[in-house]
Order: sequence, then C-alpha cells, then structure tokens
Amino acid sequence: MQSIQDIRDHLGALGANALHAQRVLRLWVQAQPQDSGRRPLHSFMPAAVREALPALSLALSGLATLRELHPGQDGSARLLVGLQDGQTVESVLLPRDGLCVSSQVGCAVGCVFCMTGREGLIRQVGSAEIVAQVALARTLRPVRKVVFMGMGEPSHNLEAVMEAIELLGSVGNIGHKNLVFSTVGDARVFERLPQGRVKPALALSLHSTRADLRAQLLPRAPYFDPRDLVEAGEVYARATGYPIQYQWTLIEGVNDNDEEIDGIVRLLQGKYALMNMIPYNAVPDLPYARPSWERAAEIARTLHQRGVLTKLRQSAGQDVDGGCGQLRARDVVQRVQRVHVHPRINAPAA
Repeated sequence: MQSIQDIRDHLGALGANALHAQRVLRLWVQAQPQDSGRRPLHSFMPAAVREALPALSLALSGLATLRELHPGQDGSARLLVGLQDGQTVESVLLPRDGLCVSSQVGCAVGCVFCMTGREGLIRQVGSAEIVAQVALARTLRPVRKVVFMGMGEPSHNLEAVMEAIELLGSVGNIGHKNLVFSTVGDARVFERLPQGRVKPALALSLHSTRADLRAQLLPRAPYFDPRDLVEAGEVYARATGYPIQYQWTLIEGVNDNDEEIDGIVRLLQGKYALMNMIPYNAVPDLPYARPSWERAAEIARTLHQRGVLTKLRQSAGQDVDGGCGQLRARDVVQRVQRVHVHPRINAPAA
C-alpha cells in the first residue's frame, strides 16, 4: 500500500464507506490509536473493518520506520527512515514543530552541490509513504508544518505529492499555508497546484539570477529563465495569498557576489516574496564551500535594506554532518561494506 488510494481501496473492499476510511486515515496521520474516540468502534464501524484494523495499523506503521535519529544542537533532528523495500529516505524534524519530508529516493535533477543528486533517481516515494513520514515524526514530537524539501524533486512525483498534501491539509491537522511545496520550477507545478483542493505555499529554488549559471548548478532541471520563474511564482502568490519563498543556497565564490545581489533586487523588489538565504551545507568530495557567516549576514542585510525581505537560515543539523542525502549515503556505504565483509550471509543456497 504505497498510495493513499491503495489504503482507501483496501478499506472499501472490507466494507468501509468514505467516512470510515477518512477516520482511519485521520487517526493514522495524527499518530493516534485506531480505537481512539468516545464512541466504541462496534457502534459505527463494519465488523470486517474492525477485525482488520490491528493488521492494517501494523502495515501502516511499517511504511516508514526509524532507522537512525541524529539530534542537532539547534533543536532539529535528522532521521534516516526505512521503507518497506529496504530503501531509505531522510526526514528532518525542524525547530518550532516543522518537518521536512522526502518525495523520492534519490533525485534526477542533479544539482551539482547536492549529495542526493549524485546517485540519480532510484524510485518514487508513494503518497502513503510520504504521509507515513509525518505519522512517524508525530510519534516523536508535534508536527504543525510540513515542507517538501527533503530528498527528491516534488514536481517529478507530482500526483503522489499532491495526494499527500490533500490528506495532510484536510484530516492531517496541517494549515494549508504550512504545507510548503519546494521545487526547482516546472510548468506542471504552476498548472496543477492551483487546481488542488488544498493549495500549498510554494518555495522556488532560485540559486542564481543568471540563467546560464542556474543551468550549470541545476543541470537537469526544466529550463526556466529566472525572470520567468519569478513571474510565474508571483501569479501563484497573488492567487493564494501566500508569499513565494525563494531558496538560495549560498556558495562561496559562486553566487555570493555583488552581481547576484543586484540581480536579486531587480527580480524580487516589489514582489510578494521572501528570500531564504541558506549558507551551503558542505558535502565531502564536492568542490564547494560555505561563505563565512559574516559575509552571509552582510548579503542578507544588504538585500533587506534594498527592499527584499530576506531571512538568513541555518541548514538544520549542521553539527551532525547531516546535509540532505548524507545519512542515506553513509547507510548505503555501510550496507555494502557489511555484504563485502560477510559475503556468504547473502549468498544463495547451493
């Protein structure tokens, strides 16, 4: 059951109607027992559904399991999450009751500064597996905001992500503006998101105001001139009433210069927008570095003074060396090493 529709179909085959199914999904995503509530189950739930609930609850809890937890000094915690087929993704518990979830195992965009992009796309994460990351996180702490900024490009798994967003924004007790769809930019996003019953806030990965440099940094992203990307974002912002969050990974000597500052002002001054400036989270073996915090603060201050609302953000979990994709990469290496050291364990029987 990798999709939410799979769960609905399973419940329907047992005799559950739409309200019964919605109740099961609501309690699951809110990490509450299925026998919660004042009314006893036998007073309204079909017998076949009641009898199936223990096994179903076990199956739902198995969609996403905690493999590793790495607390950070900033109040965050990076989670390595196991999926049923043995693959892993990463979630991040953020300060102030936020959660960052993954929408793909790996990623096809290939951002040159990103660990996740180095292994390419392995598979899509189903909508139920996305929601299961939220349910798992809620067993650890409250979650009132969900951002799709983990492993993967949400626009490349659009229907599954939107199915998860609809559930989270209806029975998942997450405000619509606290569901944040983060993307490098894809024409399908600007067509599909306005059609959804739940319309999330939108975060657009900008990283450069120069079309040529942005194409180098995001080599397999759909081509978008930064000006066109900002204009499409502005239309969505005005339609939903949520400002666009522009993401800018600040890399020393690449996009931290005065030319880029001038470009950001030209693009975003007067727009319904917030610039999130995030100093690069160093990845081993990649030739990129973080600028000093003083330089990052100077850039943010300059943009703010020139009319661009800017927040300087620290990537969560810096102190645990957990940049997106690094926990999974270490886990994959360790599993390969275990197989290499003990090859006979997984060898087929003669």
